[in-house]
Amino acid sequence: MNALQYMETALDGLRDAGNYRVFAELERHCSAFPKATFYQPDGETREVTVWCSNDYLGMGQSPIVTGRMTEIVQKCGAGAGGTRNISGTNHYHVLLEQELADLHGKEAALIFTSGYVSNWAALGTLLSKIPGIIVYSDALNHASMIEGIRHSRCIKRMFRHNDYRHLRELMAADDPAAPKLVAFESVYSMDGDISPIREICDVADEFGALTYLDEVHAVGMYGPRGGGVAEREGLMDRLTVIEGTLGKAFGVMGGYITGPSILVDFVRSFASGFIFTTALPPALAAAATASIHHLKNSKFERKMHQSVVAKVRAALDAKGIPHMPNPSHIVPVMVGSASKCKWISDILLTDFGVYVQPINYPTVAVGTERLRITPTPLHTDADIRHLSDALCSLWSRCALARAVA
Repeated sequence: MNALQYMETALDGLRDAGNYRVFAELERHCSAFPKATFYQPDGETREVTVWCSNDYLGMGQSPIVTGRMTEIVQKCGAGAGGTRNISGTNHYHVLLEQELADLHGKEAALIFTSGYVSNWAALGTLLSKIPGIIVYSDALNHASMIEGIRHSRCIKRMFRHNDYRHLRELMAADDPAAPKLVAFESVYSMDGDISPIREICDVADEFGALTYLDEVHAVGMYGPRGGGVAEREGLMDRLTVIEGTLGKAFGVMGGYITGPSILVDFVRSFASGFIFTTALPPALAAAATASIHHLKNSKFERKMHQSVVAKVRAALDAKGIPHMPNPSHIVPVMVGSASKCKWISDILLTDFGVYVQPINYPTVAVGTERLRITPTPLHTDADIRHLSDALCSLWSRCALARAVA
């Protein structure tokens, strides 16, 4: 079997298992989110409602953000001009990093081209450059964190998900003189559960460990200024590094870390994922700054969002549609079969004009396949009724089990 035959066989295996991913071709409508145009394979188009966007607050469509982006494109042009080290550090990059450091109460910040890159580059650099360091990683950490840890080739311990007692057992068994770092998330994106940040910090402090918290699904969403779960719980000062994204609640693109000046400067100076890549366009940086600044001062979007999430959960409960209970804004509707999950997603799109992608292995474990619904403040009561009615119809057609009230 040659290389191309191997690739074909591997892809056929994905199709047979129901895990092959087909991209829906969409065009979002500015100022009309969550509506979008779906370009169908037959060349026809139809309007659909997006129910799985990570633009959680619809800020990617906000005139505050789009207006600022347009303004800076006209002022600075489209691109950054190169890497930050050579020709690409723009005034608007500096302003964004200042805004982010202030958001998290840290000395400094550093922006990257995505949240994936910020995790991979920061963790990979810290863990490969600090001699003898041991990393303690939550079992459900994101792929970007796992890749950064793997790239570093440092000593790794994996603690059971959100189990700070297991974390303590692992740390107690290691050399007390070895430098240590605990890497975990606040909101876990597939189950929507929230980590016990305080207890994990207590364990880390006991053993003198650095703490690295991924808040990508929480920044903009929680806390009085949108600083995330750590801000909401009054714990930002206990985290060494807070990492986040500009591409979810802030509605733009990019990732970042915040922390002590010396640590941020260390990553800036040694991370290949920062040094050798073209910088974010200034217009994106300026738009992200505008979004962050607005959400620091406005609680309206967060309150509206929480209200819509509650309405969606209530509508699903009324129809007996099983969804995973959690304290966050993520609503996982459990299907438990890859093929049925994809079938439901396809029919929702083509027959009901509802766009929500199936989440299958390897993103989630086999047998826990789901539809990951992410309500926004811009979904209407009519949108919610249509979604719950559509799911109710398909649950009957698939003979899936209903939740018991």
